Amino acid sequence: MLALSGMRTRWITFVGSFVALALGVGLIAATGLALAATFDAPERGPERFAAAPVVVRAADQLRVDTPTGTRTKPLDHPGPVGPRTADRLAALGRTVADRTFPADVTVARTGPHTTAARTGADAKGPRTGPDVEAARTGADAKGPRTGPDVEAARTGADAKKSRTGADARKSRPGQDAEARVGHPWPVAAAAPYRLTSGRAPAAPGEVVVTTRPGGAPLRTGDRVLVRTLAGNAPRTVVGTVAGRFEDAVFFTDDEAARISPDIDALVVHADATAVRRALGPDSGMDVLTGHDRRRADPDPDRDARALVSVNALLGTAAGITLFVSAAVVASTFSFAVAQRRREFGLLRTAGATPGQIRRTVCAEAVLVGVLASAAGVWLGAGGAPLLVARMTEAGLAPPWFALGDAPWPLHTAFWTGVFVATAGALVSCHRAGRTAPTEALREAAVDSRVMPASRWAAAVLVLLAGLGLPALALALDPGDLLGRKSYITRPMLLVVGFALLAPVLVRPVGRLLTWLPARLPGATGVLVRENTAAGVRRTAAVAAPVLITVALAATLTGTVATLEEARATEARTATTADFVVTPGQEGRPMAPAFLERARAVEGAVVSVSRSTAVTVLEEDTALVTSEARAVDPARLAAVSELPVTAGRLSDLDDGAIVVNEEWLTTRVGDRVTVWLGDGRKASLRIAAVLATGTGDNGVYVTRRNAGGAGVDRIDVKVAEGADRRAVAAALRSAGAATGTRVATKAEWLSANGPGPNDPTRTGLRMILGIALLCTATALANTLVMATSDRVRDLAVLRLAGATAPQVLRLVAAEAVVAVGVGAVLGGVVAAVNLLVVWGALALLGVMSAVVVPWGTLGLVAAAAALLAAVSAVLPASLALRTRPVELAGARE
Repeated sequence: MLALSGMRTRWITFVGSFVALALGVGLIAATGLALAATFDAPERGPERFAAAPVVVRAADQLRVDTPTGTRTKPLDHPGPVGPRTADRLAALGRTVADRTFPADVTVARTGPHTTAARTGADAKGPRTGPDVEAARTGADAKGPRTGPDVEAARTGADAKKSRTGADARKSRPGQDAEARVGHPWPVAAAAPYRLTSGRAPAAPGEVVVTTRPGGAPLRTGDRVLVRTLAGNAPRTVVGTVAGRFEDAVFFTDDEAARISPDIDALVVHADATAVRRALGPDSGMDVLTGHDRRRADPDPDRDARALVSVNALLGTAAGITLFVSAAVVASTFSFAVAQRRREFGLLRTAGATPGQIRRTVCAEAVLVGVLASAAGVWLGAGGAPLLVARMTEAGLAPPWFALGDAPWPLHTAFWTGVFVATAGALVSCHRAGRTAPTEALREAAVDSRVMPASRWAAAVLVLLAGLGLPALALALDPGDLLGRKSYITRPMLLVVGFALLAPVLVRPVGRLLTWLPARLPGATGVLVRENTAAGVRRTAAVAAPVLITVALAATLTGTVATLEEARATEARTATTADFVVTPGQEGRPMAPAFLERARAVEGAVVSVSRSTAVTVLEEDTALVTSEARAVDPARLAAVSELPVTAGRLSDLDDGAIVVNEEWLTTRVGDRVTVWLGDGRKASLRIAAVLATGTGDNGVYVTRRNAGGAGVDRIDVKVAEGADRRAVAAALRSAGAATGTRVATKAEWLSANGPGPNDPTRTGLRMILGIALLCTATALANTLVMATSDRVRDLAVLRLAGATAPQVLRLVAAEAVVAVGVGAVLGGVVAAVNLLVVWGALALLGVMSAVVVPWGTLGLVAAAAALLAAVSAVLPASLALRTRPVELAGARE
């Protein structure tokens, strides 16, 4: 009853705690519901081979036996189905070979609604332009010429990877070709596809295309330009099928085999047991039936992979919400108890025991916690669909992402709220129970002894942990400090430590901020300085949420920006090429025709590279895969300056490898056993070691060890004395003819850097928005509580001759100074964390400047100051409407 009576009497004290906790629980419930939906990707059945009885393809998993069991890792470049395997399986029954390759389509039109095929001369093909010229007269139209690079680009597994769905539809600016994939027509029945118009392709130059809403309006009889690895050629659409999971172009079986000789998968109309028996146990082939046929679909793990970043983002958001909510609630309860020390003194004088005082405060906290948690669960259940919709709109989650029906997030959020409220009040109620009656009355005027020994001990221990753990990591593993989990969780220890020390730091920081105003004419500056020093608990309670938000905002955005700048610095230093050439569409292999034309450009030093991977078995227990690039060692030095710490890049050959300092074995000359991208096992000699850097300094091998990867990047250096403009013109002309993107070094660096809508930045904005929301609630509540409790002080000022505007200006100035104290302390926390990041980068060999997010800091501080001023002035203005004499005579 005493708890209920106290809550009715001092409802203003509990409203802010209620709102802050309800908001925190609501956010935890919403993020928890969304997080629960990320644990399982949607169950999807087979698509590409839904109607196929048996599908045979090369194994896409590396399996290595270890003393602790068999370890597996996905292969970067699974191999093709060999001709001998196909012949052996053909004896069991009818077989259909599937070949997958890029086939980008450009529709030739003479008007907005009329196809070129239906309007006279245009029916014979497109008229002008580089693409047309290549299609009409270039050797590209007849297929790739010759050469090992052409063959590798043509048959590498990279050329076979999934290019369907949303990824296949992306094209770079300036490209008017629609990204599609090519297949032989006979395999269409395995999906199954059914003709909606026209007929099947029967001759070279005839194709069947898929149609979909929003895509190019292709119809039977249209004349199109199709760009494949074999070059550009005009073709006629002789049939259409309804598109479902991919945008495809179907060729005759012979033409598909000419464009892409390798067999990616084989549909076998035979018993699966007989197929496995014919292949044998060590064939390196997977025999897929039933639901397992999904493993042969384009990018079957795309759903699970898309949820990884969503899971990490929501987990981080929930963790930060919990941390901010707990800190805000604890700070609010602490200030509320400090405000009520007269009340507790009177209760102790009336005979209340310390245990009764503690039980009263705890009962109030539990009651507020239960009610606020229930309201928060209701808010979270309603807000979760809005959160998911916003994440999909911002590109943080895939379009199909949807909430499930798991109830545990709501239960977790509710009991978390109750626990946070109870735990936040425990320290405060313990202190309330220890206060003697006369001591409570004596402390009413000025705050003193605001830091008991227990708080000092806790603050010192937390700060030692917050500073010691990064120092230990700097000494042992600097790279660990650059991980997202580290730079998100590390600031929290320092935030807690500084928040615990806030009552001690308020006076010196407050005097620093009020030094100049106190020396200006008038009494306002002096009063602000003295009131800030006298009301330590009030100032600390206002500064605490600002400290948390400024520290998190500056640390998160500053660390991300600093790491981005470090990566950009690494890229600028490592790449000395004048031009960087990449495929026109993301995820596509390089057009062989461009490579031939680039090598023929006078004055161009061309370095070809391939993206691959190598896997090592560390300590006989774990398979670790590292990204790698396959390069030509003779050309690499001309277009790059890699951070070599040992050995020489020129020693790289087919029997060697270049590693970085993260590898367990880093002594030049030692041999390491690796598995290449296609699963082959190789023993390679370490030729050189690179600095770890930000983690982008990967592994380098030669083309022989590329594991079947296709060319995906070409670096071009203009030779000394050559005409740069002529080289650029020749490269851009070749790029326009083959759908290849040619960029200067500056353009490439800019295009590969993060933009304003980068998912990482968008996710950080969402997380910071959550923290700001909690901070705003706590800030407004604390100031309303503090100002409402000072009505007698305001009345005394009015009786002393101060006008109402002067009193309001004083109240606003005190609120702004309290915000300034929190901003300064938060800035110190952020500075320490950013210096730790800078030190880690320096130890890893990256000399890059620290990026201080002044804009974010200014915006957060300004918003907090404005909110604080309004939250303080409004209750003060309402209080000043009463006659000062009545207020001065009022009693609590």
